Formats: sequence, C-alpha cells, structure tokens
Amino acid sequence: MLSGFRAAITRRGFATNSTVKGFDGAIGNTPLIYLKGLSERAGAHIYGKAEFQNPGGSVKDRAALGLVNNAEKLGLLKPGGTVVEGTAGNTGIGLAHVCRAKGYKCVIYMPNTQSQEKIDLLKMLGADVRPVPAVAFENPKNYNHQAREFAESLLNAVWTNQFDNVANAEAHYETTGPEIWAQTQGKVDGFICSTGTGGTLAGTGRALKELSKGKTQVWIADPPGSILTSFVNNGGTERSGSSITEGIGQGRITDNMATFVKQVDGAFTVPDEKTIAILYELLDTEGIYLGASSALNVVAAYELAQKLGKGSTVVTILCDGAYRYQSRLFSKKWLESKGLSGAIPDHLKKYAVLD
Repeated sequence: MLSGFRAAITRRGFATNSTVKGFDGAIGNTPLIYLKGLSERAGAHIYGKAEFQNPGGSVKDRAALGLVNNAEKLGLLKPGGTVVEGTAGNTGIGLAHVCRAKGYKCVIYMPNTQSQEKIDLLKMLGADVRPVPAVAFENPKNYNHQAREFAESLLNAVWTNQFDNVANAEAHYETTGPEIWAQTQGKVDGFICSTGTGGTLAGTGRALKELSKGKTQVWIADPPGSILTSFVNNGGTERSGSSITEGIGQGRITDNMATFVKQVDGAFTVPDEKTIAILYELLDTEGIYLGASSALNVVAAYELAQKLGKGSTVVTILCDGAYRYQSRLFSKKWLESKGLSGAIPDHLKKYAVLD
C-alpha cells in the first residue's frame, strides 16, 4: 500500500506547481517546516508538518476525507445523503468542506465548550451545528452518542464515528506518514504529537515504524487531564488537572489508538504554561501563528529532541492556526482567568492585544 503512495508523491511533489482536482485533491502534501530557533537551542533538527495549510485549515481535513471516502466505498453513503459526526471542531469543519464539495448534508454535534470561531465557521459552511452539554463519554448524552442516534434515525445517513472508525487512522497511514518519510529523505528519529481520536498518531506512527523498520520512535504528547501518559507509561488510567487545549487528550483508548498504542515508545504531559509560552515565542521568532494543540506539539518535539540527543531529527504536527482561537489565546482577560498571563515572557505580552 505504501509503495503506491510513494509513486503518488513522486508524481505530484510537495509544491503548488501542479493542478489538483477540487477540494479533495488539495488535501495533504503539506510542507514540513524547519523550526530554526528551537532546533538550534536543542542541537537537533525539529520540523513541524504544516497541516494548517490544508484547504480546510487543519490536519482533520485528512480524516474527514478518509471517513467520507470509506463510507462511499462501503455503500453506506449515496448521493444526497447526510453525514453526521460528533466533533470538538476541526473534524466538523473538514467534513463540512468535504460535504459541500461532494453534495452531502452535514450535521455536527459538538460540546458547548468550543470556541465561537469554530461554531461560526461551521455554520458559514452550511453545516447544521448542534452544541450540547459537555459530558463524559460514559454518559448517554455525550455528543458522540447523540450524533450516532441521530444518524440512525435517518435514511441514507452515516455517522462517521471519527474516534472509533479506523478509516481515520488509515488516512494518515496512507498519506501523512509516507509524506514525512519522503520529506526527510527517510531520516526520522522521533515523531510526536498529541491525540484526540488517535488517528493522526496511530496512522502516521504505524507508517513511520514500517518505513524505518522500527527505528523511528513514536511518542504521545498529552495535555493535563488526559489518561494517555499514564496508560502508555504504566498501564494506568490516572489523570489530573485540565487544559486550555481543544480536541486533544483522552479519557479512554479509542479504536483508532488501539491499532497502535502497544507500539508507542513513550508519553509525557505538557503543562499549559509551556504551551502558551511557546505559542507566543513561535509567533515572535518564526512568524508562525498556531493554535494551542500545535504549540503543545512543538514543546513536546523540543523535549523529545533533547531526549534523543544532539543531531536527532524530530517531527511533529502543526494541527491548525490560531485564527479559530484568537479571541481566547490573545485576550488579556481570558489568559488572566486561566492563570496563564504570567506564563508569557514580558517581551512577548505585546501580542496579547485583545481585552
């Protein structure tokens, strides 16, 4: 399977000097950005996969296309049908774009804790957005269960089930992992990213493990409040605290994650203070405007590079930009309410321009 994708990479390349067919064809083949300042500080080569350059603005475009294509392949979705998903935001945005391009209706159930920018964008894309109270997965009113029940009540509708439909991980196995391998000329000592559904980590990690014959280490970067660090390091389910990040962290092992979790080399938790500090630093020194999950990933890549040693090559995922979160991440009042204003170095506080 991967050999076929290598051929596709060769044909298309990683530049915009060729045409693609529609929205779907523009997904993937994103640049790999060398993070100069952090690389020099670590004495390593740290790269971020610029998934914010997907046409829908995030890494979740890949999962969205993979999930819809899989439903079509299985005969579950026919012309004029309805796609239903429970999502914290970016998968819904990707699905809304894909549905517009393919002519499907799109219904999104989401926790009512998500940023207004994401909700507004979903509505602008024509999605039927249904915010519901944020409750644990075990609760029957969890947004995922409500999405499934609604899809089951309709004809010609599919619940794409991003958390447990392994077509999500398969999309990254077929695309993201091989792209990283090709872009680094087969030199990837470590890959690390945070995970919500588990699709990006599992699919990309599996591809890199296979292509490197097991040499590439794959680690999980976890926000506070998630069990994954505990599960990977000692088989536990302990968690503590909470995080400002959206769409990452997990209280269970999803089916996507289950396809790869036994091969994960390690995991560690990144506190919000480090995440917010690097978010502002990257804007100031690299000119890159990232969301909090991307910033968390960069902190983790830097720390993994230190673990792997001088000269190592580490890759992470730049999931999306800050545009969907700017009313929070650059608001003085919001940062103060979360106890994070002190985490930003004084010379970078000039970027917190919103009241």
